[in-house]
Amino acid sequence: MAGRLGLLAGSGQLPPRILQAHPDAYCVTLNGMAHDLPNGAAREHRIEQLGALFDDLRAQGVTRVVMAGAMARPALDPAIFDAETAALATAFETALHHGDDGLLRHIVALFEERGFDVIGAHELVAGLTASAGMLCGPEPDDIAKADTERAAAVLSALSPFDLGQAAIVAGGLCLGIETLQGTDALLDMAAATQAERRPKAPGVLVKLPKHGQDLRVDMPSIGPRTIEGAKCAGLGGIVIAAGGVLILERDATLSAAKEAGIFLQARDV
Repeated sequence: MAGRLGLLAGSGQLPPRILQAHPDAYCVTLNGMAHDLPNGAAREHRIEQLGALFDDLRAQGVTRVVMAGAMARPALDPAIFDAETAALATAFETALHHGDDGLLRHIVALFEERGFDVIGAHELVAGLTASAGMLCGPEPDDIAKADTERAAAVLSALSPFDLGQAAIVAGGLCLGIETLQGTDALLDMAAATQAERRPKAPGVLVKLPKHGQDLRVDMPSIGPRTIEGAKCAGLGGIVIAAGGVLILERDATLSAAKEAGIFLQARDV
């Protein structure tokens, strides 16, 4: 029988959804990092005191851990390291200077080496991802299909560099790629692109995981805000990876896409 679920919560609506589906989950947050759980729902820990965090999880009977929500890269205070964190400090500092994938792999390994099973949010809450097919709107036309393929090729080529998970292509021209600033900033940039510099095709936002990305802890996501950004950018559609992108607030997201006249498609990659 599986042991108790531990929820390491960041900000956003995903952690509350997990807690709603698994009310017995033991919730923890990290000092200085925002979260959107109800007051008193989580115990706060310091990342400089990992030994205390691991001990607390074990004391609560936790054997499975899910990491969900947005989390900022921490600023560490070596003066308050506990013994376990001090022993890990050099490797952790090195990981902090690598890309997100490298850092997250390191964090996952820390939990697994101490006997915890790390699982993904999509394994705990039904309907967070989509099977391949049209989710709403008409089938993309030939131009949109070609733009989708080009955006996917751009993301595939950039994947080894641990850059973003999204690209926008319109009429064969790449209007931008996601970087550290995120998908919302990419959409803002596309919206600000001068009309005379854009092709007549409306364009497609494609969002896919990077090659080898650990989807348990870093699955890309879209939500109503993505749809609003796509609408402001004048895009005709959004294409996501089937089973590889979280759809937050699914009903609201699909409703917003329908209202905006934007197609939403999930495709196998």
